[in-house]
Amino acid sequence: MAPKHSKTPRQQTGGKTAAASKAKATASATTTTVASPTSTAATTSATAAGEVAKKAKRTSHRSIREATPVTMDDVTSLASKATKRADKSILVICGGLSHERDVSISSGHRVQGFLEEAGWTVRVHDMDGSLLPYLTDESTRPDLVWPLLHGANGEDGSIRDVLEMAELPYIGSRAKASRTAWSKPIAKNVVRMAGLHTPHSVTLPESMFRELGVEPVIDMLLGSLGLPLFIKPTMGGSAMGCTMVTEQSQLTQALINCFAYGDVALIEQAVTGTEVSVSILEFDGHPLVLPPLEIWTPSGTYDFEARSTPGPTEFYVPARLDAKTTQTVSDAALTAHRALGLRDISRTDFIVDAQGQPQFLESNVAPGMTDTSLLPQSAQAAGYNLPELYTALVQSVLNQKRTD
Repeated sequence: MAPKHSKTPRQQTGGKTAAASKAKATASATTTTVASPTSTAATTSATAAGEVAKKAKRTSHRSIREATPVTMDDVTSLASKATKRADKSILVICGGLSHERDVSISSGHRVQGFLEEAGWTVRVHDMDGSLLPYLTDESTRPDLVWPLLHGANGEDGSIRDVLEMAELPYIGSRAKASRTAWSKPIAKNVVRMAGLHTPHSVTLPESMFRELGVEPVIDMLLGSLGLPLFIKPTMGGSAMGCTMVTEQSQLTQALINCFAYGDVALIEQAVTGTEVSVSILEFDGHPLVLPPLEIWTPSGTYDFEARSTPGPTEFYVPARLDAKTTQTVSDAALTAHRALGLRDISRTDFIVDAQGQPQFLESNVAPGMTDTSLLPQSAQAAGYNLPELYTALVQSVLNQKRTD
């Protein structure tokens, strides 16, 4: 069994993580990363963003007060009521052509294994030309879809629009909410209106550097934001195209790296503190907020290399925060989940700064579900059995008889 603060090496499988209590911890780990931007992305309507933000401001705090938290007994009870599992066809969609294809496939097969262990009939399908006929043919049409596509099409709402047109129930946020969360600048605006903190940042397309000149724009950036900075694409995951910039000479190459993954860059003030991730699952509209997970890396940045390379990255579950800060981070994650209109499952990333204030980075509507992903680690550290937890989530969605 793991101690209260389970230090989990990157290469350790999720199944090895044991239950952890919610006792206080006084140690504080530091890492350096950045928060996502506050400016509006060119690809999303400013009017739509404003409407979402106003709704978030009205409802997010009320939702936190009114939502009855889910307990482990609730999960066990819901899972135990799932009958005739073998008669229900669950389709996991993964793969696709995004840069995160391999992670998506790993997530999909991992979830398939746990659901089959729980007795469900599960199929896995790639995002390809044969998918639509599979979804619409009565002989193969599933009872429920779990989209586990990472990156574009999977998290930008596209596949969810397709599932809604096909009137197929699925696990996860609706298409519109997914689009809001997928655009980091818009998501930052929405959660900021809901009361969360975020550092200063700007959003600039590649064309701006071509038209105004690279050097003049860089000079203005440094004068306005200073150093260190973090450069990342406005849309994407797994820290692809992201670079920490500590010297002016690094900026040009960082922008080149970013524009290889998207044509709009987020240029943000770096935040120093403790990097944490909070996962949320919903059961019949009631939230289960898993323990905050702390990420520590030798470099201080949880970049693509740290995410994809087994070795020095370490995880602490629960995060090494005092009880008050732990609660603040958990509340902030739930605020983001509600404000963005997310559903069923999400993971929100923060930096807790020196003042103990969570700085929102981003929310993910299709978090990784591999054996080293953050959500499964948090769930198992809290004592949850993954086949039972995923069964409860499936049963919750089936109970709702959704058409979207």
